[in-house]
Amino acid sequence: MSLRINDIAPDFTAQTTQGDLSFHEWLGDSWGVLFSHPKDFTPVCTTELGALAGLQPEFEARNVKVIGLSVDPVEDHNAWLQDIADVTGHMPDYPIIADTELAVAKLYNMLPREAGTSHAGRTAVENQAVRSVFIVGPDKRIKLSLTYPMATGRNFVELIRAIDSLQLTAQHKVATPADWQHGDDVIIVPSVSDDEAWTLFPDGWQTLKPYLRKVADPSKP
Repeated sequence: MSLRINDIAPDFTAQTTQGDLSFHEWLGDSWGVLFSHPKDFTPVCTTELGALAGLQPEFEARNVKVIGLSVDPVEDHNAWLQDIADVTGHMPDYPIIADTELAVAKLYNMLPREAGTSHAGRTAVENQAVRSVFIVGPDKRIKLSLTYPMATGRNFVELIRAIDSLQLTAQHKVATPADWQHGDDVIIVPSVSDDEAWTLFPDGWQTLKPYLRKVADPSKP
């Protein structure tokens, strides 16, 4: 069965470049980003791991932990790190899971059960579905999931934007419109009546349609 938004993110124990860890325990009370790769020493993935490393302070400022995954052993991951630093100027300082038995990839429905139990002999193309991103909340539930084709690099600035929205809407009874950026006006969710809205947003709002009420970002000072 495929994973859906608000499902509990499956827990697992795995070897990583920073030692063995249990996913839920490692996550603790933080948000988390799990992003996966079909194989080490692949060109697009090399740029992606470096790009995320360069943005890691932005994730940390939002109480977000980052963890990568690739279906190769830790030794290969460690050798790959230097290539990533050479190409991008950023050395990843987050753990990268060695999913050599394809266990996590299967657990998160990135590979079918019949894919086998070993990375050995498998090509990046055979593992091409292992290019997913899962954003997980402190409640261990999946808040967002995306899967990218091998030839399309991921936009980690967009992930930060999405996390800003997820964290805002978790705290306030609002939603964010298309192309929203932190600080822009937001939408009062339809389940909030006008009477309740006056309590929550005493400065008022703009009614575009009976179901679409825009209001200033409540997180702004």
